[in-house]
Amino acid sequence: MNHHGFPDEQREGLYRAIRERRDVRSQFLPDPIAPDVLVRLLRAAHHAPSVGFMQPWDFLVIDSIEIKRAVKTLYEEANADAAANYTDERAVLYRRLKLEGIVDSPINLCITCDRQRGGPHVLGRNTMLETDLFSTCLAVQNLWLAARAEGIGVGWVSIVDPTQLAQTLNLPSHVQPVAYLCLGYVSEFLPRPELEIAGWRSRLPLEQLLHGNTWGHALDNEALMAAVRAPSDAI
Repeated sequence: MNHHGFPDEQREGLYRAIRERRDVRSQFLPDPIAPDVLVRLLRAAHHAPSVGFMQPWDFLVIDSIEIKRAVKTLYEEANADAAANYTDERAVLYRRLKLEGIVDSPINLCITCDRQRGGPHVLGRNTMLETDLFSTCLAVQNLWLAARAEGIGVGWVSIVDPTQLAQTLNLPSHVQPVAYLCLGYVSEFLPRPELEIAGWRSRLPLEQLLHGNTWGHALDNEALMAAVRAPSDAI
């Protein structure tokens, strides 16, 4: 018997946060985030796992309208370049998408990775040097799920040049920006991801992404495959 699982209500709350998490761009409200709530989100991020317990993240809390506008300018430049990747109907759809809420959201948060944190020899990082970046992404996910539980929307602005962003935020040379996030209360959480609703992409079926033991081999566990194919609202 498993004595370590959460009670049903708490477990469902976790799965609900995962299922209903959204990348928010256009639903931000001007309402401020209370300091105690923001601290809960930052603590959730800070409790992420990290290889060698290096904890490579730092958090830049940005409420300056001047900094926000400077970052939005970087976004607009990068977005113009990105738009050139698409043609015909795809190009039209791309230009219709709102892909950031930098000025609309009350708080911007840049989560960075200190690539020297823990010294030159971090336990577990000898052969996979990017594990500091992977660990920082786990902090982003922790914050995102906690934010959903608090009713706060998060939008990741990835269409920005990282070198220019680092210069704008005065980051040291060994500190890399990983996630520039927009945070705020929202008018709604969409029932499905916004890009899916817009027709940009659809969620891939889990069944197509499973392999057995080695790449390209089907799973021979019939019970597992039956569970995968069965309708479920757990996630």
